[in-house]
Amino acid sequence: MNINGMLPDKTFKDKVILITGGGTGLGKSIGEYILKLGGTIIITSRREEVIEEAANSLNASYPNSVLGIAGDVRKIEDVENVINKSIKKFGHVDMLINNAAGNFISPTERLSPNAFSTIIDIVLKGTCNYTLTLGKIWIKDKQPGTILNIATTYALTGSGYVVPSAAAKGGVLTFTKSIAAEWAKYKIRCNAVAPGPFPTEGAWSRLVPPGFSKFFDIKKRIPLKRVGEHQELANICAYLLSDYSAYITGEIITIDGGEWMYNAGQFSWLDKIPSAMWSIIEKTIRKKSK
Repeated sequence: MNINGMLPDKTFKDKVILITGGGTGLGKSIGEYILKLGGTIIITSRREEVIEEAANSLNASYPNSVLGIAGDVRKIEDVENVINKSIKKFGHVDMLINNAAGNFISPTERLSPNAFSTIIDIVLKGTCNYTLTLGKIWIKDKQPGTILNIATTYALTGSGYVVPSAAAKGGVLTFTKSIAAEWAKYKIRCNAVAPGPFPTEGAWSRLVPPGFSKFFDIKKRIPLKRVGEHQELANICAYLLSDYSAYITGEIITIDGGEWMYNAGQFSWLDKIPSAMWSIIEKTIRKKSK
């Protein structure tokens, strides 16, 4: 599909946005759209070579608009370094996207304590580290700010085989609502997006390994019969960051083609019944009702 950007040019003119996990996948796609809308971005992740490559690539199209800084969201000293360097470079940071994540599929009983804590530390503690560190600066300087947390649909429902991620992302959603309620008085907004299937090279290879298509077709789980396009996610993220959503805070927006609602519905499977059979079913029901 050819999905267009939905916001006007210069929506983020003079705005500086920090994106964790911004060197690859969805984080990079969101960042690129922000650049198209006139913003300046800082991208960060643990792997220095990835961040440098992404920053160089984006700066080639948007000169002097991207700063790449390596750092681990789990380490508060790295978080402080990224934020301090960003403010030193640009004078201010206006928005934060907590996108950094870790995930893999596994039966829960096969997980080691370290595997579990690693995901919790990246997803939940990493979000808290960046939000609190930058938020305290905003509050001290009386600067308005906007926070966007990238969650997932199963943070709302729970899911087997990704239990550490589900628990961590569920915490992120509660954190989102709580911060939104408490920090509104400081003119700081906090929202979240819960994406469904949006293929990326890294995460997709861990969550949908080669050969899985023999067991299921993920598109058949989705009423719209397709996976999401990165631009669609970038559109909703940019909207929630922008002044066009200035009256929205504490919300979680699901964007998944109807996947989780369809699969949660007890009778959604009835769409497999041929239309011709419904006349027979209707007659049977009417007969039994009499």
